[in-house]
Amino acid sequence: MPARTGRPPKISKADIVAAAHRVIEEDGVDALTMRRLAREVGSTAMALYHHVRDKEGLLLLLLDDYAHREMPRPENLPEEPAERIVAVAKAMRDGLAGCPWIVDVLRSDDLLSVGGLWYPEKIVAAAAKAGLPTDAAVEVYRAVWHYTLGEISSRAAAAHRRDRGGDTYRERVFAELDATEFPALAEIGPHWETLTAQDTYERGVRALVAGLLP
Repeated sequence: MPARTGRPPKISKADIVAAAHRVIEEDGVDALTMRRLAREVGSTAMALYHHVRDKEGLLLLLLDDYAHREMPRPENLPEEPAERIVAVAKAMRDGLAGCPWIVDVLRSDDLLSVGGLWYPEKIVAAAAKAGLPTDAAVEVYRAVWHYTLGEISSRAAAAHRRDRGGDTYRERVFAELDATEFPALAEIGPHWETLTAQDTYERGVRALVAGLLP
């Protein structure tokens, strides 16, 4: 068959987003480059520049797409400030937990999605409504945000360990703890993985918010 000539096929932002997700799912976000993406969509890197100028622009495109398509924005939020913050935090956690690589991008760089600003807007406004000054209201959001990032990252790592199968290093350590040196941990050691796998996010964020609000 003769080689195909002429212009490369037109590509859309939807094509780019879908191909970028495929690359990340297969090989992780570090493998996402303009050249690799061009191969995925069957085009050239130059053609991609009509839509995104570089990898940072590509990540912003992915963040905005995910924020608008997948991140839940519950209606009829509670009026009471603490309950409103908890409801928004839970929605934020549930949305981000479905795509852990986004957490790594948000945590390691200054990229953000304008569409994702709904969450800090609601949390900061609720904290201000509770009587906190602006700087303290922002601190509430930052505390909730970092708690949420840590919770998602640790659970993603634990799921990855479980997927590998077999005993983990953590399980072996807790199984062999010296009861004289670590009496409390040695007693619960055999149940450590089960206990730490429980979803305690809501309880934790409630305690955090209760301690931060007046």
